[in-house]
Amino acid sequence: MRGRGRGWATVAGAAAVVVLGAGCGAGNGAGPGGGASASSFGREAAHGEIVAAVKKAGLPKSDLPGIGGPTPSGSTPLPAPSTDRQRLQERAHACTAAWQYVGPPVDGSRGDLEKAVTALVAEGWVQGERQVERLDAKGGTMLQFTLRKRGWVMYARHAGVTQSLSMEMISLNATETACMNRFTEKEKEALFGEDAERG
Repeated sequence: MRGRGRGWATVAGAAAVVVLGAGCGAGNGAGPGGGASASSFGREAAHGEIVAAVKKAGLPKSDLPGIGGPTPSGSTPLPAPSTDRQRLQERAHACTAAWQYVGPPVDGSRGDLEKAVTALVAEGWVQGERQVERLDAKGGTMLQFTLRKRGWVMYARHAGVTQSLSMEMISLNATETACMNRFTEKEKEALFGEDAERG
């Protein structure tokens, strides 16, 4: 990776993915045009496990509206979509469960993210790749874990360090594979950028 620009693009893209999970109504993990069986592991269950792991790990409170609430139905409603991209985002809401913090650096937060990952593993999430990516020439890095459970893929990320960045981004973002498979590759690229290729 070269330079700060691409690194910040990665962080901004990750944050955008998480925001897709906010502001949506209750769902069962099934997208438009499809249903989920009563025994499926749906969006509310995934969201509940994320919020519980965040609380157990002691991660900083998210002050962003509509994100990290107790249930997806507790999120702030979005206005009716008026553009193609907004309509894509509305479809993606039913596929996504997420939490994030964006704000001043918090001591120990990277270790707390690892505690949250450990808590999720205890709930049956299978930890896969652990990656550390350089963001800039001043030592900024992004730590990312990939986890999977019952048809869901989660990215747990921490970006930023005190000496090089004025802000920190921590996120846990899960998407349901079957739900996202209803999107074309072009639609997924428009929504998720590089993450569309990783899932």
